[in-house]
Amino acid sequence: MRQDLRIGELARLTGRSIHTIRWYESQGLIPGVTRDRGRRRIYGEYHIGWLDLMERLRFTGMSVRQMREYTAMAKQGVVTLPQRRALMAAHQRRVRETIERWTGALALIDAKVEFYDEWVANRARPSVTPHQRLRKPPKAVATAA
Repeated sequence: MRQDLRIGELARLTGRSIHTIRWYESQGLIPGVTRDRGRRRIYGEYHIGWLDLMERLRFTGMSVRQMREYTAMAKQGVVTLPQRRALMAAHQRRVRETIERWTGALALIDAKVEFYDEWVANRARPSVTPHQRLRKPPKAVATAA
C-alpha cells in the first residue's frame, strides 16, 4: 500500500482536481494528511477511498458540517463507531427517501415524454394525460356472493 502520494498523484488517481483536494482538506474533511520536510502534503492509499466517500456523501446531500462531524469522529477511532453508524444510518434514510421522490418524479417525466412521442407519431393529442398514465387503477373490492 503506497503511503507517499503527492497531491498531483492523488488528483490523477482520484479524478479530482488539486483545488478540490485542497478544499476538502481546508474544510477538515481529510484526516491523517502528513507533510514532508519541505512541508508538502503526503497522502496514502487510504486517502483515495476517503475522498471517494466524502464526494459521495456530498453528492447525496450530506452537509459539510455533518461531514466534518463524521471525519472528527473517525479521527477519534473505534470509540465513536456507534455514533458514526448512527450518522450514516440517518443519512442512508434521507438518501433512500430522496431516491423514492426522484423515482416518482422520473416516472412522470417518462410518462410526459411518452405522451409527446404518441402525440407526434399520431398527430393528435392523446386522450390519456401523463398523470392519468401514472394513476394506478383502484383495487378491486371483494364482494360476498
